[in-house]
Amino acid sequence: MISKSRSEGRRRGRGKKYISLLQNKNIERWYNNVARGSVITADVYLRRLGSFCKDYNVTPEKLIKMKEKTIGNLLLDAVSDLEEKKSAGSYIASIIKAVKSWLAFNDIIVKRKIKIKGAADTPSLADESVPTQAELKQIFLHADTRGRTACALLAHAGLRNQVLGNYKGDDGLRIKDFPELSIEGKEILFKKTPAMVIVRKELSKSRKKYFTFLSEEGCEYLIDYLNERRRNGEKLTENSSIIPPKRALKPFICSMNIGNIIRKPLSGAGIEARPYVLRPYFDTMLMVAESKHLMIKDYRTFFMGHTGDIENRYTTNKGRLPNQVIEDMREAYRKSQKFLQTTIPETDVVTKSDAKARDLELVKNLAKNMGVHPDVLQVIDNARLSYLNDEEKMDFLMKEIGKLYKGKIEEISPEESPQFRFIKEELTEKEIEEIRKKYRKNGWSVTEDDDDIYISRKSKEKQKGQKIKVIKD
Repeated sequence: MISKSRSEGRRRGRGKKYISLLQNKNIERWYNNVARGSVITADVYLRRLGSFCKDYNVTPEKLIKMKEKTIGNLLLDAVSDLEEKKSAGSYIASIIKAVKSWLAFNDIIVKRKIKIKGAADTPSLADESVPTQAELKQIFLHADTRGRTACALLAHAGLRNQVLGNYKGDDGLRIKDFPELSIEGKEILFKKTPAMVIVRKELSKSRKKYFTFLSEEGCEYLIDYLNERRRNGEKLTENSSIIPPKRALKPFICSMNIGNIIRKPLSGAGIEARPYVLRPYFDTMLMVAESKHLMIKDYRTFFMGHTGDIENRYTTNKGRLPNQVIEDMREAYRKSQKFLQTTIPETDVVTKSDAKARDLELVKNLAKNMGVHPDVLQVIDNARLSYLNDEEKMDFLMKEIGKLYKGKIEEISPEESPQFRFIKEELTEKEIEEIRKKYRKNGWSVTEDDDDIYISRKSKEKQKGQKIKVIKD
């Protein structure tokens, strides 16, 4: 028999019309089995099965006693009836899927292929568009501190509603899920921004732990909201909910109520869309950043909580990535946040690193025009595989340019040349072999170990006639 607590919890939620079905032990077993994968799916399936049985004057138990051919005909009739009512193909497919789930649980497989026109269509979302940055700003302006924080977590961190508060309201995003958030005495601050946001496996749709980042603007909204809660007398701990319910009936807010919080400022800004539209905003803006070579697809996929190369490595390493990789992901996000935010980031008015990158491009163009050896430019250009930062690269190129400008030519010594590293893990076997052949052919010294390939220019005696010319001061 269904437990009292679960029954009471379900009467407050959607689908209470068919809660009585769970009094049947077999239906309860089916429901619980589906719920182990997703409680939301279990509730939807229960509603769909109940609605189907009501429309065709049959009980779930009578349905599984029918012959397979009779069941197949009934399902076909249901599709035809719903199509006449102009129901969306995706809704019809959802009903058939729920009924088939109940049948399969009872070892009944309908072999007849049931075709549904427009099963993948979502007509209610056809006219929905992702907000612009200007529209997002209006959304923020029409929200209170609580709503603004919730909106920022979706739009700037790419979180799902269910991460802020799950379906049942018994778990959600907590203060401890922001490892760089510090609450010491009266001061609440982030030790580092953009700030990491950890999505625990219990809150992840894929049931795998991952992390994303929250923008500088989002961090400010969260700090304002936490300070407001403190002023209202709330004691904040590491287990405190980031978006708590207004009435403390449950420790965490339900995902449905998160939607309601966000829907209000959306409406106030004149935007007719689901609250979930803020998550596609995050994905879309990072795609723009990706087109500008500020973000890579693997990072964007990981921040969205989708499976991919980074997610596989993160899972294989039991939720750990090298700090160098994490900081590279943070830097990519930091450079990309100007496409997400509605304010100009303090670090992005013209960021120091972006300014240096632009300066480096100018210096490289000058070096090319002055006749600096093409191999030097190519290795310098490969930022991810070099030990040198942008400033060091500029210094080196300016010396090369200065020597050429003064017109005094001599062979470069290996002591004057930097050494470059190619990381094997980041390359294919074909790329590794191409590096070996190309640089050896052009007079470079190529050495390697299990992890890296090191390149440096040979001394005059070892270059065998292939000389790289620079000018001595």
